[in-house]
Amino acid sequence: MYRIAIAALLGAISLTACAQQASPTAAAPAPQVAEGPVEQTVRDALKQLDPNFSPDYIGAAPFPGFREVIVSGQVLYVTDDGRYLMQSQPYDIQKKAMATSAGLLQYRRGLLATLPHADRIVFAPPNAKYTISVFTDIECGYCRKLHQDIAELNRNGIAVEYLAFPRMGLGSKDYTDMISVWCASDRKAALTAAKSGQPVSPKTCTNPVAMQYNLGQQLGINGTPAIFAADGSQLGGYLPPAQLKAALERIDAAGGGR
Repeated sequence: MYRIAIAALLGAISLTACAQQASPTAAAPAPQVAEGPVEQTVRDALKQLDPNFSPDYIGAAPFPGFREVIVSGQVLYVTDDGRYLMQSQPYDIQKKAMATSAGLLQYRRGLLATLPHADRIVFAPPNAKYTISVFTDIECGYCRKLHQDIAELNRNGIAVEYLAFPRMGLGSKDYTDMISVWCASDRKAALTAAKSGQPVSPKTCTNPVAMQYNLGQQLGINGTPAIFAADGSQLGGYLPPAQLKAALERIDAAGGGR
């Protein structure tokens, strides 16, 4: 609903790269964040645009004079006086990464923490130095390319924890195939086979695919792969192993999590 509201407010903005369908399960609740008077000013200003406008999070932006606003995963910036709104996420030239605040990273970590480790498909080396959460699809080309790098990533001390994001939406063949992968007796082998283009054997079970997909939408994912570092930083889509390791090292050097 709020995706539609944002589109109306900002002039028919497309917030997703594929058609979204009604979800059979509820999305995970957003972590609660305390708000001060400036955040309330921004919230009140947004309600002037639409009384039903209800952001999931409002906090200090990574640059002065603005609040960072999240609604249905979309990151917006509003001036502290509530007058101006911007959609584009700025790039931090010094850090060579998208500008993100400590509050936004905490928000993302809180959401990711709601997804049980047992529901992830994990490819990890012994004593991994870094762990990345990757929302994946079994058909997208760059998802398959990333999976081909698994051995190299593991050699570099990077554990990959896969989460399901069927980019064609819930109810699609992509969705049912990913359920079959998550229901396989050997999920790692099933995922590897699916990403190599082999037919997926139909299976059903109680599974986390819809829940992971819904939470991915809360994080603003509109394409795959979507890679998150342990501190909540989104590292973008596909990155070659050397670039991905370098990005994780920069986060580590800056005091981010592993």
